[in-house]
Amino acid sequence: MKINVVTDQNFAENCYIVWREKARECVVIDPGLEPHLIVDAIEQLGLEPVAILNTHGHLDHIAGNPELKRRFPKAPLIIGQGDAPMLTNPVLNLSAKYGFRFISPPADRTVTDGEILSVAGFDFQVFEISGHSPGHVVFYSAADQVVFGGDVLFQGSIGRTDFPGGSFEKLRDGIHQKLFGLADSTVVYPGHGPDTTIGTEKNSNPFVGLPA
Repeated sequence: MKINVVTDQNFAENCYIVWREKARECVVIDPGLEPHLIVDAIEQLGLEPVAILNTHGHLDHIAGNPELKRRFPKAPLIIGQGDAPMLTNPVLNLSAKYGFRFISPPADRTVTDGEILSVAGFDFQVFEISGHSPGHVVFYSAADQVVFGGDVLFQGSIGRTDFPGGSFEKLRDGIHQKLFGLADSTVVYPGHGPDTTIGTEKNSNPFVGLPA
């Protein structure tokens, strides 16, 4: 697995461009508020997006969808079923809160908990972990021991739970039940901040770490 990270300067949101070594097909995960930087990186790497994945429907993770769909119209836009309404609703995606009404293209496909998404040479298992948003999903590659986690689990922290539809209990339980059962060496690439590992967060995360 090859990963290129594009971090926008507005919300420090991480967009991930992911591909297999020596392959041309890639997936783009959570294109944020500076899509021109994402497109530039894709072109410099000589890649062709075959899917655009959104872990959830908040503005900072979907703002690049229109430009990515315009530039790569054959790449389906994919999001968890529970967050799909957020794409086209400025109140739900929180853009109205920041003074403008952002509308993304609608989803071409939705995914649900337990589904396997096979794309660009990857088999991503979908885990739905609500609490930050109602239908937040993460994408886990067992072959690579990698999780693209959006705003679920961060290095030493977790996603906010004070947004509409948020729940600390749901977020905590989802992390414990669906992520902390993975190998400790599994790398988590979050929506904000540096990557971490399941073992590190299981042992030391002050919000959801397990008792010794």
